[in-house]
This record gives sequence, C-alpha cells and structure tokens, in this order.
Amino acid sequence: MIKLNKLLTKGKALFLAYDQGLEHGSADFNDKNINPEYILEIAKKEKYNAVILQKGIAEKYKDKISVPLILKLNGKTDLVKGDPISRQLCTVEEAIKLGAVAVGYTIYIGSQHENIMLKEFEDIQRKAHKKLLPVIAWIYPRGKSIKKKSGKELMAYCARTGLEIGADIIKIKYNGNLNDLKWAVKSAGKTKVVIAGGIKKNEKILLKQIKEIIDSKCLGLAIGRNIWQNKEPAKITKKIKKIIWK
Repeated sequence: MIKLNKLLTKGKALFLAYDQGLEHGSADFNDKNINPEYILEIAKKEKYNAVILQKGIAEKYKDKISVPLILKLNGKTDLVKGDPISRQLCTVEEAIKLGAVAVGYTIYIGSQHENIMLKEFEDIQRKAHKKLLPVIAWIYPRGKSIKKKSGKELMAYCARTGLEIGADIIKIKYNGNLNDLKWAVKSAGKTKVVIAGGIKKNEKILLKQIKEIIDSKCLGLAIGRNIWQNKEPAKITKKIKKIIWK
C-alpha cells in the first residue's frame, strides 16, 4: 500500500515548488532566487514537507537537499505555442537514485496530445507503485477544446481524472470559487488534492485563498513563487503554516 507519511505533517502538506525554470524561462527569477541553494535553504530552515525539483537541480545540488524530494519526471518550455505536450525527461529509477520520496508528472487534459501524456503517466505510475513510491499528477486543462467549458467543470474534471488514472495526490489550480473547489475535492474521491500556488499574489488575497483551500479539505499546497519571490520568505511561510495547521 502506498503511504504518504514522508510527505505529511499531521495529515497536511506544504511543498516548496522550484520546477518553474524549465516551464517559464528566467522570467520568474532575480539575482537571489535564481540560485537553487537559496531555495533549498528556505526549504530547510522553514521545514517544508518537501521540495519539488526537476532532475538537473536534484543531481547537481543533491548535497544541499535536506527535506524530502519530489522529483518532476516531465516538462516543457513555454516557447512552443498551441496545444501543449509535456514529455518524460526522467525515469522512476533515476528518481529513486536521487533520493526522491515521490515523483510527479504533468498532464494537460484537453490538449490534442493528452493521450501521449496519459500513456506515459500509466507507465510511470505502474513502475513507481512497484517501488511503493507515491505519484503526484499535475493536471491542468489546456488547449482549444476547453474554451467553452466552465471553470467549475474543468477543475472537477482535473480532479476526477487524477482519481481515475491512479494518482496518489492531484495538483490542480484553484479558480477562486470555494464551492467549485469543494466539488473538485469531492470529485477526487480518496485521492488527495493539493493546490498550485501560481503567480505571485497580493498577500491578503493569497492568505484568504489558502484558508479556503484548507476549508475545502485539500491536503495543502505546492507553492513556489509566492514564497521565494517574497522579500521575507520565512515570514510568509509562517503565516501560511498557521492557516494549514490551525
């Protein structure tokens, strides 16, 4: 049986995400937070449940990783337009060698390429579960075919997809409507849901949304830019923790 104990504190989770470089280029970074050691120090000092990395940073900064590692196994750049596809870049075996306690994979449902990503996820999930490694599915609606779909419908569809393909945790984006999120969490059934932190927000809005996320019975957050783009990452982390573990 897959256990999530290594990723949780009192049944909740706060993951520090730092896989944005491949996805967004250098636009998210300044002279300080472009250095992986700065982020890994935040993860250590503020006792995050895990840090999320692509394999290159995990390999080259392995000696600096002092919290549980979630290794992202696929990715893409933001340079190619159209319906997205994110292909596998790292194997389950490589992740285990790098000390990962869980692996992650992004699927863009609604993309004309979703069948390729679903098939890759199937293979990853099977191999990871043989090693009792939890699998996190990043599931985001993308592509021309979703334009007429409502935010509520898409968020719930992402959650339900994660349940039905066998993810242990589903990472989705919050649309800002608490009732919609509650429905998405119900749609995920016994699969746990974490919410993506997304772009840096006004602190008041961020904390309000985090309260809603916890009230909706989500497992927690996978948050990056709202922490390491903040001038005081320790201070904002403490405020977030107070909400999650109230």
